[in-house]
Amino acid sequence: MASRSLPRRSAAAPPAEDGVPLHERVRFRGLLMVAVMGASIMQILDTTIANVAIPHMQSALGATSETVTWVLTSYILASAIAMPITGWLADRIGRRELFLGAIAGFIATSMACGAAQSLEQMVVFRFLQGISAAFIAPLSQSVMLDINPPERQARAMSIWGMGIMIGPIMGPLLGGWLTESVNWRWVFYVNLPVGLLTLAMMWALLPATRAAGRKFDLFGFSMLALGLASLQLMLDRGAHEDWFDSIEIWIECGVAIACLWMFVVHMFTARAPLFNRAMLADRNLVTAMGFLVVIGIVMFASMALLPPMLQNLFGWPVIDTGVVLAVRGIGILASMWFAGRTLDTIDARWMVGIGLLIASYSLWQMSHWSLEMGMQPVIVSGMIQGVGMGLVFIPLNTMAFATIAPHFRTDGSSLLNLFRSIGASVGISIVTTLLGANIQRSHEDLVAHVTNSSTSLLDPSTADRFGIAGDTAMAMVNAEINRQAAMVAYIDDFWLMMWVTLASVPLVLLLRPPKPGTEKASMADMGH
Repeated sequence: MASRSLPRRSAAAPPAEDGVPLHERVRFRGLLMVAVMGASIMQILDTTIANVAIPHMQSALGATSETVTWVLTSYILASAIAMPITGWLADRIGRRELFLGAIAGFIATSMACGAAQSLEQMVVFRFLQGISAAFIAPLSQSVMLDINPPERQARAMSIWGMGIMIGPIMGPLLGGWLTESVNWRWVFYVNLPVGLLTLAMMWALLPATRAAGRKFDLFGFSMLALGLASLQLMLDRGAHEDWFDSIEIWIECGVAIACLWMFVVHMFTARAPLFNRAMLADRNLVTAMGFLVVIGIVMFASMALLPPMLQNLFGWPVIDTGVVLAVRGIGILASMWFAGRTLDTIDARWMVGIGLLIASYSLWQMSHWSLEMGMQPVIVSGMIQGVGMGLVFIPLNTMAFATIAPHFRTDGSSLLNLFRSIGASVGISIVTTLLGANIQRSHEDLVAHVTNSSTSLLDPSTADRFGIAGDTAMAMVNAEINRQAAMVAYIDDFWLMMWVTLASVPLVLLLRPPKPGTEKASMADMGH
């Protein structure tokens, strides 16, 4: 990549004991990139692959529809708590050691999840799996940057981004196929062959980096972990507990606000905070965090809405739904390939802005869907949305790391992945809550228009005279009203996501293109 996209000094990899940059010490770089991507895809798949198997787990583990959701909640909570300390652990014990340990832990806990015999065991194993998964995503991103020279880093980010963006799309498809063809336990067992191969390649090829004596900010981590855990619990359980009509949600909201506020104050006042203030003073990194919240909302919230909509309202089989949604991966691959190859000639800010506008257009298309349409509108809008998200993701990550010192990369990557995860949780929580409320409101509006003149074959006021036949006819009318009301509610959610995406476009003005030859020595000194 040309110097206008990445400063020369900041692109250097963290040195090892001999002072040689990491990208100059790597043997078989291509194989190592395959191994890193294998670990990354394995981890990101597990954020969605288990969702399809939840009904089967419920019956096998003897859980209720309420308690089985802890299989998903425990994983999310563990990842949110552990991810912020990735940088500290990498400095303390070495990034190679942490990466290998995280992959080994992920394999072991995946096997334990597949063998679980009770809900309690499953929740504990999923929590431990979430801790291992929390380290893999930021470590894979920072390693991909450091093992490539400056001119290849944009392409490395495009390869890494393909796995991050396509993983959640392929997860439900793979999970549905494994659940129907083999057994729900293979949703977890499938990690064994991929994980062992990845672990062996990483063990042989990943060079070590120098460990650093870095003080642990126990108070800052405690406040951040407790705040994030409370926020994730509130978002995950809010819809089920009827939000602020529940004392539990009030408590979780209060704890989240109090702890996160104390963490922010501590960050600005502590002598040695959890994250270096010099890193958080970088405008590109902070702006990228805000953009990744939007990406989390648009990408993951839409992926949470579409499968139930297509299966329940349109009656599509699980496999057909997965295949149609997976087509958007073509758009993501194409735009990420384009972005990785043209970042040295096109201003990355233009690319991000255009990508957001394209994603907004796809959501506008989705807001015009109807119950009479076929597969084509879903495929077309999915591909367009994939193109938009791909154009945003790669330039954004490139600019986020272009202006910070190399030794901040692991910390910065953990924050970027954390904010993307928070955006996904917030987005899914908001759209599912609004979906339920809008279905009720739309149902009331539609029922008000059901009269004897609008239903020529049936007079609702006299249907009870026909006994069972009349009740059956009214049930059919009500079912169709529910179906139409649900479609209206989905369209309202797509409109909301469109406006959120458009509102984020002006944030592009906050990004600054790195200047050729920009030196990062001053920031590096501040970091030490």
